[in-house]
Amino acid sequence: MTKEKTTKAARKPRKPAVARTGSDNPNPVDIHVGGRLRMRRSMLGMSQETLADSVGLTFQQVQKYERGFNRVSASRLYQFSKILDVPVSYFFDRYGEGDRKSGILNYGMADNEQAPILSDDLLLERETHEVLRAYYSIKDEKKRRELLNIVRAMAQTLAD
Repeated sequence: MTKEKTTKAARKPRKPAVARTGSDNPNPVDIHVGGRLRMRRSMLGMSQETLADSVGLTFQQVQKYERGFNRVSASRLYQFSKILDVPVSYFFDRYGEGDRKSGILNYGMADNEQAPILSDDLLLERETHEVLRAYYSIKDEKKRRELLNIVRAMAQTLAD
């Protein structure tokens, strides 16, 4: 009788060490952290390539982090926090708030109780960041407030 040897090829392949849940979907925490990474990078007007270069990665690796496909290690998260000038806790802010199934959170203006409900995806849009950067580039607070009132009036008119 001959003994059959188990070759490496015959063994069950190991799953890659990525941030997955049991259903092969990215882990919700990793998606949230990646979204916060993308939001902060975009708000600073920084490209994925610039961020990647600053920590010795490729922009594709940053893309995977931002999509939650790859889990961000603690040391890498610390590097990102220093480069993006935020505390590490920033990446976990708002996790668990709102309706996670629909991805909807209530981001409103403090002085407006009727603030619209915005999806997380909308907050990650490039256009949203461009509007925010332009708005906050207006140094005169009174003029910024006037612009906000004009936009609110336009939104109300178009909603009616």
